[in-house]
This record gives sequence, C-alpha cells and structure tokens, in this order.
Amino acid sequence: MRLEGNRVALGVTGGISAYKACELVRLLVKSGVEVKVIMTEDATRFVTPETFRVLSGNEVLVDTFDHTHPSRVEHVMIPEEVDLLVVAPATANTIAKFANGIADNMLTCAFLANAKRTLVCPAMNSRMYQHPATRRNIEVLKSYGVAVLEPEAGALACGDEGKGRLPAPERIHEEVIRLLSVKDLEGKRVLVTAGPTREFLDPVRFISNPSSGKMGFALAKAASRRGAEVVLVSGPTWLETPVGVERVDVVSAQQMFDEVVKRAEDTDVFIMSAAVADYRPKVRYDSKIKKESVSLDTIPLERTPDIIAHIAKNKRAGQFVVGFAAETDDVVKNATDKMKRKNMDMIVANVATQAFQKDTNRVVIVLKSGELRYLPEMSKEDVADEILDEVVIQYQDR
Repeated sequence: MRLEGNRVALGVTGGISAYKACELVRLLVKSGVEVKVIMTEDATRFVTPETFRVLSGNEVLVDTFDHTHPSRVEHVMIPEEVDLLVVAPATANTIAKFANGIADNMLTCAFLANAKRTLVCPAMNSRMYQHPATRRNIEVLKSYGVAVLEPEAGALACGDEGKGRLPAPERIHEEVIRLLSVKDLEGKRVLVTAGPTREFLDPVRFISNPSSGKMGFALAKAASRRGAEVVLVSGPTWLETPVGVERVDVVSAQQMFDEVVKRAEDTDVFIMSAAVADYRPKVRYDSKIKKESVSLDTIPLERTPDIIAHIAKNKRAGQFVVGFAAETDDVVKNATDKMKRKNMDMIVANVATQAFQKDTNRVVIVLKSGELRYLPEMSKEDVADEILDEVVIQYQDR
C-alpha cells in the first residue's frame, strides 16, 4: 500500500533494538511516507543521528533546543505537522515519562504536544516489562488513547528469554499502515475466500490448480486495514495470516462451501477470490492406488458445489457479492456472462495464465452497470486496494 502524503514522526529511545528503527524508516520512506526522526540522547549511543538523517532525508532532532529554523518551536510544530507519532523502541524509562507527563527532552515534549494518534512499541528486558510499574504505565498510556504494539517473546540481548523484543520492522510498518488507513469499511463484516482447493482421488493424488492465494490474502489484509471484521477462508497455502484477520483453513471445495455458508447470514461483503476446483472424483480411494491394481485411463468426475452461485442466489438485502474470473479467452465477455448468470454485484477478471504464482496482477473490474475498469499491472496489494475502493463506492451507492 502506498502512503504518499502521510507524515510520521518517529521517536527512537535508548535501547539495543534502536538499530531496527533504521529499517523501519526505510520501509516508511519506500511507502511514500515523510519521516521526521526524534532521538533521545541515550538513543544516539546506539545509532548516530546522521544515519537517520540520510535514511529519512530530514534533519534529526535530539536536544530540546534543536531547531531547523529560528522561528520554529520544534517540539510543538512537529506534532502539528505529522499524522502519527511512532515511538520504536520505547524504553521503560520513556514509557514512564509519557505516562506521568514528564517533559525533559525533545521526544517527551513532542509527546505532550501531540494531539494526533500515537503508537508506542515497548522494548526492554522481560522482567522490566513485567514489573507492575511498567504494566501500570502501559495501561495509563492506553487510557490516553495511545496504541501499544506488544513486544514479542524470545531471546533478548541481555541473554534472558522472555517477552520484551521489539517486533520486526515489517510488523511495526504494518501497524503504521493500519493506523493511517481510512476506515471506510469499519463496522462491516467481510468474508474472503482464497487459494486453491484440492479434490483427492486417493491419499496422495488430487485435482487442483496453481493458485497461490496471494490475491485473496492481499484482499483480506486490505479489508482489515480499512476497519472491517474479516474472515479468510483459505485453501492450502503457505502464506502467513494477515494481522487482524480470522483465518479458517479448508482443503476441498465442499469444506469451503460449508464454512462460507455457515457464516453467510452474518456477512456484509463476500469477496470470492479462491480458485475452487469445479470437479472432484466420484470415487475416493482410501489407500494409494497401485498402477497394477486399477486402471486410471479415465477418472469419473462430478461437479463440486458452486459456492458463489449459492451465496449470490440466497443473499439478503444489503449483502454485496464480488466474484473473480480467471479466463484464457474472451476475458471480459466470459466474466460479464458469469457475473450476470450467477447474480453477482461485481466481478474481477484476469487472464488465468498471468495471474497464478505471481506477486503482481493485471485485472479488469466489471460492474453490474456494465462499466469496465482496466487496471495496469501492479502489486496484488495495490490491486486489492483498487478493488476495495470500488466495493466501497458500489456498496454505498446501492
């Protein structure tokens, strides 16, 4: 997701994990965010201000009396100019100062002057993190409306094992995106299907397809970022579950059908991006078929349940159904026919041979009105945002 136009102030405090903030700055800048770094004096013992100046492209502030222009009061101006204050890592000392309103350096002054959203990422020794004083201070910050990203458990720099590790920069970056995203699906329940299904002939052979599930997972992540309550029903895939998403794993088309139908009544928007097998063997063998024992010149098949046709046919007022069509010929025509035949509200079409196993996609969004939106090839995360932009418009305009 691109975040052009967003501005973030990043506070870096004096912990060993301060080095991770360098990668966080790189990720934010790559996403189009303007980053202004504020360091505590102790933080400069771990990473130099020059490092952050080069990575962010902006001057780095440390001392309360630092300024970039004589007329600026930096600790007041920066909070006014940014959309989000992120503190990563946040030491126990800085958290205590935040909780108790102590303003004795540039960062703590900026925190008190900040009327925007704040994300604090604690990182410290596990015993310090579990101390009642730290726990109380974190709860005080939450009561102020501060978002707190819990630390991870594992090996710590001091040699201890426990909870206190700063999450990976990618995880903090994701949390920043979630906080900056427009919540235009807040209060909506979205169900996404993703990945392939497998229809087994015997314990080691099955009918399937090359779908990676990346498009569906990108849609689930994007919907969650926009505030939706998301259920992701996924066929077999190695992809990690997106943050904030409830995942339900299935194997066969029948299992996917059952899980979707079970949740149909409570769903507002269905996004059916899974590549569901259309056929399954009529007979499934309990043991591996030996070449010598059974002839497999022909395998009798039967249709699997048509999930999206069932959902669209039985949808209640207010529900919105989005389908996908991976075609090899006459892509738009076949997708449009499929949308009309199955009573969908919108369909996303692409060329099957160009969609599977890739990080990018080129699609055509076909609306019920007949309007077509051709998207250029872009990352599947960007495609997901374009699709959801259209879902929001069409859903609200009904």
